[in-house]
Amino acid sequence: MESRPSIGEAADRIQKTCSLGDEVSCLRYVTENRAEALGRLGISRVSDLLVHVPHRYLDFSSETSIAYTTIGTDVTIRAKVEKITVKHPRPRMSIVEVEAVDATGVMTAVFFRQPWVAQQLHEGDEVAFSGTMTFAYGFHQMKAPFFEVITTESEKMKSHAKILPVHPATEGISPAWMRRIISAALADQGDVLDWLPARLVASRGFMTFARALREVHFPSSMAAAEKARRRLAYDELLCLQMALLARRTFECRGDTPFVHTIDGPKKRALLAALPFELTEEQRAAAHDILHDMAAPEIMNRLLLGDVGTGKTVVAALALAAVADSGTQAAMMAPTSVLAKQYAEKIGPLLTAADIPWALVTGSTPAAERTGIENRLATGAISVIFGTSALLSEGINFRQLTLIVIDEQHRFGVKQRQELLVKSSRMPHLLAMTATPIPRSLQLTVFGELDISTIDELPSGRKPIKTQIWAPTNIENLYDSVEIEVSKGRQVYIICSLIDDNPDNDTKSVEIEYRKLRSTIFNHRRVAMLHGKMKPDEKDKIMNDFSVHKIDILISTTVVEVGVNIPNATIMIIENADKFGLSQLHQLRGRVGRGEDQSYCHLIMSDHSKPSQRLREIEKSNDGFYLAEVDLKLRGPGEIYGKSQHGALDLRIASIGDTKMVER
Repeated sequence: MESRPSIGEAADRIQKTCSLGDEVSCLRYVTENRAEALGRLGISRVSDLLVHVPHRYLDFSSETSIAYTTIGTDVTIRAKVEKITVKHPRPRMSIVEVEAVDATGVMTAVFFRQPWVAQQLHEGDEVAFSGTMTFAYGFHQMKAPFFEVITTESEKMKSHAKILPVHPATEGISPAWMRRIISAALADQGDVLDWLPARLVASRGFMTFARALREVHFPSSMAAAEKARRRLAYDELLCLQMALLARRTFECRGDTPFVHTIDGPKKRALLAALPFELTEEQRAAAHDILHDMAAPEIMNRLLLGDVGTGKTVVAALALAAVADSGTQAAMMAPTSVLAKQYAEKIGPLLTAADIPWALVTGSTPAAERTGIENRLATGAISVIFGTSALLSEGINFRQLTLIVIDEQHRFGVKQRQELLVKSSRMPHLLAMTATPIPRSLQLTVFGELDISTIDELPSGRKPIKTQIWAPTNIENLYDSVEIEVSKGRQVYIICSLIDDNPDNDTKSVEIEYRKLRSTIFNHRRVAMLHGKMKPDEKDKIMNDFSVHKIDILISTTVVEVGVNIPNATIMIIENADKFGLSQLHQLRGRVGRGEDQSYCHLIMSDHSKPSQRLREIEKSNDGFYLAEVDLKLRGPGEIYGKSQHGALDLRIASIGDTKMVER
């Protein structure tokens, strides 16, 4: 049992804990140039340095000899450099071959486009090579292995810990210098107090904070390194959760929310006007939202539903509750096409319930807009649909008590705040998204929101059939498209580029439009759509497609969100292997919105084997499952946008680790 620390020891630990906020330049070995290099890695304070954890380890405790290596495994070999050869098979292409020997055999380390390796290694050096061992041309070989020249200092480090950490480094600071600086920092200031309560640390089976810092940098075993990382990851995620809770509390401080009537005549009239019965999950989501609106706390809720699950009708019930309460609601969509679709879909229900509404986009005529602004200011309009045009100065409300934002992640925090300030008191917020969000991201990126989920498709919907195609079979695909179009169905063809790029084999909208319109589908009504078109032109094309004046629409991903054409039954995605899983699933969701069987065809860029993500989307229509897979394959930054993920600034934790986030 450890004895209690003396007052002097405790004071020393308090001092070291307080010094975590000191500039990194105060540490041993950190010169002005090294401080500048550390700054490029985001390290400005002592605390930044101590959580700059290794991205890999060289496990010298299980060092292997060349002759006894299992081919195809990751190993560390300690060998002596015999010969260094630099080859230039073509201009601007260099290959460095390093022959190394140990007591059992010979191996070759090959480095492509890394000419500096020839200056860093010399004949006679003793080097640790870490990588995957292969066998080629009669020799053991490693391609682009990590290497470390064994020096007196590194030998000393190896005797101190059998596992050598490899930290992310940059120009001006090598991994070896990073180890030296961190080792000195831990020796001088690493004995810090634990900020978590001892009872929590014990109940979770965690290391203490100070020990975790030592073990993550210079572990006694690989198991200890992982245990230390998990302790520090827990700390980081806990801080994130507290920050999200603080932000939510701060935003709602001092505000008394408006308490809505949630079972008034207009809501009942809207329910009666529905041409279908709500699903169980739709009813549950509506219950959550309406009871939040009648509670003495401000609603901050995310309605999460896969494509086609009926989020819109749930939002309509919330809009009706606002009208029953004699106040106003704003529903904002990221595009004018989507805003118009909401107005066309929800508007008739509101009209049936005697709820006055209007639509404002950037293309609304000035005279019409002036009339809407006047009626909105007097309260004559209960519900307004629109795009970011709702943020303009002319839009003012008599009493705004509910904001509905669709595809929230497509709006910045500043835009949301601009809409919030148009109310005399903090309005309730309902955000919606059709992007399935993994559980871990629900708790982090959207951690300040309560979440209602709908993943049950309305009755009558058939699962979309998905198939992968090689480019050589595209003629057969077009034959099936012709059959479907002849039945009166419509087709999307998606390309990622607008115009042709001679340095890129990716198909473009303009080239495909000209080719298909003049050849295979010259007897069909073909149109194209992309983001460079004028808003009026884009709106006309989408309107024409919606009323079946167009058979085949060749488009970029501008149709990814919210477009609802029940008669469209075929989605073709060119160069599908260049899209992420979540985006492929969103695009696929543009079809399958009616009662007819729908199809999604994924055309690969070349004849290579289909990627894992294409195989995953071919076998599953479950957006939540695909979102989890996409998170593992690509990470949250690419899926949900750099601005969303970047704000988290996680150094250690992986928010794809659902169990850790939930803990």
